[in-house]
Amino acid sequence: MSKLSENHHIVIDARIINSSTGRYVERLIHYLEQIDESNKYTLLIPSKDIDFYTPINPNFTVLEANFNNYSFAEQTKFLKFLNSLNADLVHFCMPQQPILYKKPHVTTIHDLTLLKTYNSDKNWLIYHLKQLVGRVVFARICRNNSAIFVPTKFTQKELESHFPSAKDKTIITYEAADKLYTGSTEKYNNPYKDFLLYVGQQSDYKNIAKLAEAHQKLLKNHPNLGLILVGKLNASARKNQNLFKARKYKNITFTNFIPDSQRDWLYENCAAYIFPSLMEGFGLPGLEAMNYGAPVVSSNATCLPEVYGDAAYYFNPNDSTDITEKINDILTDKKLRNQMIKRGYSQVKKYSWRRMAEQTHQEYMRVIKNN
Repeated sequence: MSKLSENHHIVIDARIINSSTGRYVERLIHYLEQIDESNKYTLLIPSKDIDFYTPINPNFTVLEANFNNYSFAEQTKFLKFLNSLNADLVHFCMPQQPILYKKPHVTTIHDLTLLKTYNSDKNWLIYHLKQLVGRVVFARICRNNSAIFVPTKFTQKELESHFPSAKDKTIITYEAADKLYTGSTEKYNNPYKDFLLYVGQQSDYKNIAKLAEAHQKLLKNHPNLGLILVGKLNASARKNQNLFKARKYKNITFTNFIPDSQRDWLYENCAAYIFPSLMEGFGLPGLEAMNYGAPVVSSNATCLPEVYGDAAYYFNPNDSTDITEKINDILTDKKLRNQMIKRGYSQVKKYSWRRMAEQTHQEYMRVIKNN
């Protein structure tokens, strides 16, 4: 009997399923349930998120795993926990993992922001110690993993440049966008007839301060234009909120957490979706905005032109004047705006979560066969 004809035990470390990158994990598991009806899967999810995902395939089970990322317990107790599962393969969906785990495993590396960015709302010493640990973990991953999944050619090139041992191990599995909420949308009450939209985290590299600066310049010709920033009002968001208040910025709304139905209404009704980020591994929010018919005005940095193609209108993220001018073009040029919306719908169709899961599953089987 060949090794692939047996039933194998695959463990997916899904501890980040309810985080900013959790969409990838949730979609991966969702489609693996449809693709693989023979192998046994164990999904590792923290107890706080244990109800976040409920499998429908009887071969998939959820197991609680409460080990903090980049912690001593992750390197010791989580290692012991994983060894006890006796898996044929473990998929770590983020770089954080026990570096001494020796059984067959694969990892997804979405980007290198941990190693290349610094958030000013964090403790400087703790953050840099975390970066130091991160470099050790990344180096170990690139040496010891059987395969490394990356979401773009840009991330592949960057990872292999920093860690040459990753060469010949990286596999590009493009992510995708689908409607985040399938019910009826609900209006998010706001005072603006027209508004720009951003959805997501507000860490420094997301460049929200530069976006706000450009927005204030736009008020000269569009005095009632709003800027709505959707996302939890965490330390990074509060830092921006305080900065904008000190600068006496106008027409900016921080929503804090809102229901999916209201978020999607904002996608559907915004004048434009703006993505000013300085560094991304894929740039999923812009692609999701296209799926709702929002014209996307985006940074031209890192992987974004690779992912968005000609379906976004690009600016230099370090130049608030350029950001202002490009957004103004979308606001005032109806033909350009409609062109971006049309191209956006087409661009979204190029990507498939199911295809991503199929490629991942194929790699699972290859690694198991070779081990």
